[in-house]
Amino acid sequence: MSIVSNNLKRIKPSPTIAVTTKAREMRAAGKDVIGLGAGEPDFDTPDNIKEAAIEAIKKGDTKYTTVDGTPALKKAIVEKFKRENNLDYTTEQITVGTGGKQVLYNTFMATLNKGDEVIIPAPFWVSYPDMVLLAGGKPKIIKCEEKDGFKLTASKLKKTINKKTKWIILNSPSNPTGAGYTQNEIEELGKVLLKNKKVFILSDDIYEHIKYDNFNFFTIAQISKLKERTLTMNGVSKSYAMTGWRIGYAAGPKEIITAIRKIQSQSTSNPSSISQAAAVEALNGQQNFINERAEAFKERRDFVVKSLNNIKGINCLTPNGAFYVFPSCKGLLNKKTKLKNDTEFVSKLLDRSMVAVVQGSAFGLDGHFRISYATSMENLEKAMSRIKDFCENL
Repeated sequence: MSIVSNNLKRIKPSPTIAVTTKAREMRAAGKDVIGLGAGEPDFDTPDNIKEAAIEAIKKGDTKYTTVDGTPALKKAIVEKFKRENNLDYTTEQITVGTGGKQVLYNTFMATLNKGDEVIIPAPFWVSYPDMVLLAGGKPKIIKCEEKDGFKLTASKLKKTINKKTKWIILNSPSNPTGAGYTQNEIEELGKVLLKNKKVFILSDDIYEHIKYDNFNFFTIAQISKLKERTLTMNGVSKSYAMTGWRIGYAAGPKEIITAIRKIQSQSTSNPSSISQAAAVEALNGQQNFINERAEAFKERRDFVVKSLNNIKGINCLTPNGAFYVFPSCKGLLNKKTKLKNDTEFVSKLLDRSMVAVVQGSAFGLDGHFRISYATSMENLEKAMSRIKDFCENL
């Protein structure tokens, strides 16, 4: 008899973390591995945010806080939503967790009953389906093809919604594809959701500020009649290069926020008091560096997309947000190369050429792979050269 819960049989370890861990281990063993698997900005946290944390320590703000966020941070989040998204919330409609991942996990644990379905467009962030499974729900995957820009269409959504549908997850700009939904595309999805009044929407906006080519960010809660059914999740990890600080937050219906607080009160309780003080400064402080860093990401994106599309057998769309590309390697999966699937492609790329990427099947869409270009141009230049040599010598 195993001590391990049967619940764990439903899920698998995070593939992105697994790739990053393997690359780290190989580097520790002296191998020249270039890791393009981690979804983490290579920029440092801005100094004003660091100083706010240091000041909090000096002032003795090192005690327990309110379970789901300090009043100061909740107020800053309310102001952020009003300033940037024209959305009005009260502090009672805000929850703060230890990273966006905890906010999402808490949401499903607090709202799903056995048999409830959650619509998840694929490609998806790897943790969505497993969180749903752990909470007793059923992931309902909709595959979104390259021809549709890896985005969910209103017609596909309409065909998929049924009486068991509890949630739909929308992630824009997307991990793993970088695809961003336009206002018109979200409004078309909104028309379907307005007719299905029992379906709740979870909008994952964590990459809101990392966008290119004058892409206009629009979140579905801005459709007024859907706001009361939408939980909008965001955080400071990506835009402010604060991945290790572990602060995520969400705004939504008071009933859901109260349920999330109850879950958090019996698990981690409050996020770090120091990190919360830093997040207040992040949201309230100067924001100019965000666009400056987005320009650096855009330069990398352009280089990576151009380099990949110059490789025979690889095809890569140009994303309008986040810091990922999701190229197709289907042209290299054949008898000649002896590669059967994207997992074999990724595995051999790491073993032979020392470049770590993540297979598309981990994100729910076979025949692709994800590259994170949140690293230096030097690393990207080396990596693209190695990928080209690898593909040409298959």
